[in-house]
Amino acid sequence: MTAKSGGDLGSDIIASPDELFLEQPLIKVEVKKRTKDKISAPDIRNFIGGMRGHHKGIYVTTTGFSKEAIYEAERANFAITLIDSDWLVELLISNYDNLEPEIKALVPLKKIYWPV
Repeated sequence: MTAKSGGDLGSDIIASPDELFLEQPLIKVEVKKRTKDKISAPDIRNFIGGMRGHHKGIYVTTTGFSKEAIYEAERANFAITLIDSDWLVELLISNYDNLEPEIKALVPLKKIYWPV
């Protein structure tokens, strides 16, 4: 994770298979917690502009993406995955058993069985 000072140029997380960031792919992640406005095309263009040296991008938001933002991500020269809050919840639930205990403590879920 990158430093929490302002002006991070769209780098909340930078991931690599190795600690020295020498192996590919280098993945850049931007996370935006918003309450009302969807991510816009300029937001995605700013993210793309900061992708130098990175091979893949992930953009996560709580509000979703405008049609124009989705278009900008689709036409980028590298893979950008857009994750909204609905998909984030699906990913969390489907991978919950594989999460570290510290993460499970932040999001304590309990399995229940619902008779059909």
